[in-house]
Amino acid sequence: MKTTRNNVSLTTAQLAEKIGARLEGDKTLLICGAAPVETAGPDQISFVANSLYEKHLSSSKAGAVVLNNEMDGRGKTVLRHPNPYLAFARILDLLYPDDQTATSGIHQSAIVDESAAVAKNAAIGPHCHLESDASVGQNSRLMTSVYLGKNAAVGKNCLIYPGVVILSDCKIGNNVIIHSSSVIGSDGFGYAPSETGIKKIKQIGWVEIEDDVEIGSNVSIDRGALGATRIGRGTKIDNLVQIAHNVQIGQNCFIVSQVGISGSTIIGNNVTLAGQVGVQGHISIGDGVTVGGQSGVTKSIPAGDKIYFGCPAREMKSVLKKEASLSKVPDLLKRVKELEKKLKDKSGR
Repeated sequence: MKTTRNNVSLTTAQLAEKIGARLEGDKTLLICGAAPVETAGPDQISFVANSLYEKHLSSSKAGAVVLNNEMDGRGKTVLRHPNPYLAFARILDLLYPDDQTATSGIHQSAIVDESAAVAKNAAIGPHCHLESDASVGQNSRLMTSVYLGKNAAVGKNCLIYPGVVILSDCKIGNNVIIHSSSVIGSDGFGYAPSETGIKKIKQIGWVEIEDDVEIGSNVSIDRGALGATRIGRGTKIDNLVQIAHNVQIGQNCFIVSQVGISGSTIIGNNVTLAGQVGVQGHISIGDGVTVGGQSGVTKSIPAGDKIYFGCPAREMKSVLKKEASLSKVPDLLKRVKELEKKLKDKSGR
């Protein structure tokens, strides 16, 4: 089976040299694509970074595999690397280079206000709409049906997928990727009860996305009620994430699918929020913290390379200790009942 999306072929020796791996086996094997270890063919390369998949190596037809220094290659051509996942990511960049043939310019069906600024080598695709004073930087590409509101700005080398909405005054940095149907700059959830009903509080802030951020599909990032909602440099946001008004997220964070972050929360650098984590508003999570999936963060968490889990989220060591104690409860109850029976029998009551 041969992958059809790439047009680059490299020998295993070339791949090993380019990614800094140690090669074991056939140096002349030509690799034409990549695939999962279970389905890869003789001209494809795969990887195993998780020991759960090591069992597939014996039956795999992959021409070559990327492994760490400990795994048994089962007689295959192996590229050894301390971090197989990272090494494989670099191999994918080599075998599947970015399309350099995208046409620049403004499609005839796009609506671009005369005051909008579009770099000469930027690409504005079909049915895009740029309002007054919007701007798009060099080498950036708005694929199709992308909306830029008034004074919205997209920096250099950005890729904005179909159906993305970037509302007024929002700023997108350089090298940013935003996937389909995400909305940047929607109104924050601000309301006040009044004698005549619920009064909407006007949201007059904006969103700032710093350089090298990637945002998945169907993500909502609300504008600040006052001032900015900010996403730090290098942060990666998965699909179906809600980020409320005035949230501040630091650099190089992972925000995984279905996370919800309430308003005015401050998240430090290198923080990971796993799937379906909920974060209460007006608290902070310090640098380096990891919060496990489906946890609820109700209080601020100090900086530190620690894992928190549960609802309310507690440090993992505390949670495990509690779970270990709870597992002993049935036996303790049984012993208490036995003691009660003995006491009853002894007293004759």
